[in-house]
Amino acid sequence: MLIVRKTNAYIGLILAIIAISVAPMLRVPIKGNWNLYQTDTRLFFISFAILAIATFCLLIRQLRGFKLFSIVFFIWSVLMAGAVYFQSNNYTKSAFANKFIGKVVHYQWGWIVLLVAVLLLLTSVKKEQLKIPTT
Repeated sequence: MLIVRKTNAYIGLILAIIAISVAPMLRVPIKGNWNLYQTDTRLFFISFAILAIATFCLLIRQLRGFKLFSIVFFIWSVLMAGAVYFQSNNYTKSAFANKFIGKVVHYQWGWIVLLVAVLLLLTSVKKEQLKIPTT
């Protein structure tokens, strides 16, 4: 039987929404801080879709679906971090410009918030054996 830790789940969902929508993900020198929407809109919309399905599964108490989409969101976050890294290091066709852009663009604290949110979502559902009292 699956048991949900509601505080972990709700805090993880709130932190994930904050990390995806408002938290700065990249520091670009001339333009300032970029959130995920400014970095790549496809990553933003796919992340929100996965998070919305996970939230829907939690609200209707479909814990297997919530656990599945928490794992999918974790894998997606790892792929998203890699995609942003490769996009910032291979932005142009010029090797000199790519090295320069790669050294100037830095990750921000939004990734840490996203990591904490994903870890909270992963640890919010646990499998527990049903205990039947014998008397």
